Amino acid sequence: MGVERVQDIASLSKDEIPAEFIRSVNEQPGITTVHGEVLEVPTIDMADPDEEKVLRAIVDASRDWGMFQIVNHGVPVEAIAKLQAVGKEFFELPPEEKEVYAKPPGQSVEGYGTKLQKEVEGKKAWVDHLFHNIWPPSAINYRFWPKNPPSYREANEEYANHMHGVVEKLFKSLSLGLGLEGHELKEAAGGDDLVYLLKINYYPPCPRPDLALGVPAHTDMSAFTILVPNHVQGLQAFRDAHWYDVKYIPNAFVIHIGDQLEILSNGKYKSVLHRTTVNKEHTRMSWPVFLEPSPDFVVGPHPKLIDHENPPKYKTKKYGDYVYCKLNKIPQ
Repeated sequence: MGVERVQDIASLSKDEIPAEFIRSVNEQPGITTVHGEVLEVPTIDMADPDEEKVLRAIVDASRDWGMFQIVNHGVPVEAIAKLQAVGKEFFELPPEEKEVYAKPPGQSVEGYGTKLQKEVEGKKAWVDHLFHNIWPPSAINYRFWPKNPPSYREANEEYANHMHGVVEKLFKSLSLGLGLEGHELKEAAGGDDLVYLLKINYYPPCPRPDLALGVPAHTDMSAFTILVPNHVQGLQAFRDAHWYDVKYIPNAFVIHIGDQLEILSNGKYKSVLHRTTVNKEHTRMSWPVFLEPSPDFVVGPHPKLIDHENPPKYKTKKYGDYVYCKLNKIPQ
């Protein structure tokens, strides 16, 4: 096997953690978190009959926060519960059963793994993960979908089908908010070939949650991300030069504006800087779905948003090249 999984390290760690998990002083959550204050990012009721109000709320949140939560989003509570149950079951399997789905050597994002990107100062994140595409069918590689538990595939397919309505509504609102036609932003972000990449994050209990991070500070590479966590607090957002816990709302979706929407909007929408903390007693899990262009799809500021007064602030490039640069810490 050769690769150390955080789940195994956690099972051996009683009071301390290995040095490579101890973050630098300017990152340690015990020091850098604003304690006793929970950030109430905008919460938007997608079932509000006042569609103009919903649109305005989405646009304002994407411009001013880069993050918001949506409730009454139309995805059944049962579908979310099933997705979470099968993901949890997978991570509770014996190590050798999980390693069957380990990422192959090379550039594969899909698969079971621990390391995602070039680690700054050799520091490691307190998390194991599983990545696989859940849409479109042409992008799915079932070798990375666990066969155990047996209901894993059904739960993920059902969840993907429920995602479409949420994705369409968000893209339409965000497109209209830029003064574009309702369909234009999604077309410019990948159109019908838009990939839904699911990641399951598994953050085992950590004896020193004041020193470690589940995921260090980052913005998502996606167009946007639809995330559902379990009940264990952990998501933090950077706001006014400080780190705050983001309020957990059961069965809400947390929406992160990602880098591709910041680029497409030429900076009108902001991709959100966020990170994840860990817990001393409880396992935190989260299920983000990243809405991404296919690797060969070219993304840049939308032509309708560029003119003499508004020159492009970002380069235009293939999404695959963008991902490679970001994961390897190469300037874009």
